[in-house]
Amino acid sequence: MRSSRLRLVAVSLAGIVVSGLALSGAVPASAASATPAPSASQAPADGRTLTLPAPRGRYATGVSTFRLVDDRRADPWTPGRSYRELMISVFHPAAHTGGRPFTHQFPAAVAAAFGPAVEQGDDLPAGLVDWSETRTHSVRDAATAPGRFPVVLYSPGAGDPRDWNVSLVEDLASRGYVVITVDHTGEAPATQFPDGHVVGNQPMLAAWAQAYRDGTTPAFFTKLMDARTADTRLVLDRMAGLPHRLTAAMDPHRIGMFGHSGGGFTAASTMYGDPRITAGIDMDGTLAYSSEPDGSNLSEVALHGLDRPFLLMGSSSADGGSDVRREPSWASFWRHQRGWKADVTLDDSVHASFTDAEALLPQLADRVPAATLAAAVGTVDPHRAVSANRALVSSFFDRFLKGRDDHLLDGGPSRYPISFVR
Repeated sequence: MRSSRLRLVAVSLAGIVVSGLALSGAVPASAASATPAPSASQAPADGRTLTLPAPRGRYATGVSTFRLVDDRRADPWTPGRSYRELMISVFHPAAHTGGRPFTHQFPAAVAAAFGPAVEQGDDLPAGLVDWSETRTHSVRDAATAPGRFPVVLYSPGAGDPRDWNVSLVEDLASRGYVVITVDHTGEAPATQFPDGHVVGNQPMLAAWAQAYRDGTTPAFFTKLMDARTADTRLVLDRMAGLPHRLTAAMDPHRIGMFGHSGGGFTAASTMYGDPRITAGIDMDGTLAYSSEPDGSNLSEVALHGLDRPFLLMGSSSADGGSDVRREPSWASFWRHQRGWKADVTLDDSVHASFTDAEALLPQLADRVPAATLAAAVGTVDPHRAVSANRALVSSFFDRFLKGRDDHLLDGGPSRYPISFVR
């Protein structure tokens, strides 16, 4: 079992403990909670505040959030709901942000549900962190900087909220991109909407438990990925309807997409059926509808590849790292990929090294055993890991959306802790 993307976790559901797949296909350990979603008014934990690293680009950043509704598609996880609703955040290059407060990383209800799930999944002391107090480096509804910028979509890992890669998203926005992050409602422990109502993940967890008992997990994974690709197409369809202050800065002819785990699978799958996305990145996500990476139930994109540029970014853990030599779905994609391709590994990393866990959890080193942190985010130096992820993502999109090549992805000697697979 490749623990980097398909960790086995214990999910307690209706009094029955089942073995559940995590991350690229179903429910990550960080989200393996079947408790009811808390209300937005629930008080935060009395814990320490963690700090996200500042973006390194030339622009200040702003962020706006929006609810999107698809009246033509029933919600895949909530029986009887005849519509699909999503939350997105739009991070963008901003002007005139001085003196205005930065936003919080998580809405209140998301912090109250996802933070404890992270603590449980990574064996951290409960209540050690006040997840409601972590701030971004972006100002809400800030004026957009002059210019017309490429658009990049971000899809989180299955079971994670859209806010669990703010460090990478903000850095990309600061380098001159409009970045839209997508919540796939019903997967994360909580998605909070503007009117205050909260959608949890109990129906999805129940569906996973039933599929595991029935031996129908490939069908479950297919349903999950179909919902995600439909969500992504909805965002692409609705981009033009966002406020003019944002659309005026967005170049609809230069669109990229990246994602972590199931989000990387989502990027590849959406690109396979939608030519609007020019270039994409998969950060440590399998491309198969299987409970184990054994080469079965390969997706269409794994079987046929793409005709546009695609970057594979993998982890390196000995018991579950991913690259085209060890991950069968990646190997199939690699053989059939017709567009530009590269496979780069983040040295001494694990699955969560591509998320905000890499920037945040090491700040608990004085309270958490080194072995616990290593299991959560690997042994790579966290500052170098964050820098490497930022450099790789920006280098790729600069090359294929802006026509600027710094040659980092050529695979030569690098100051980052990365290795290229040939």
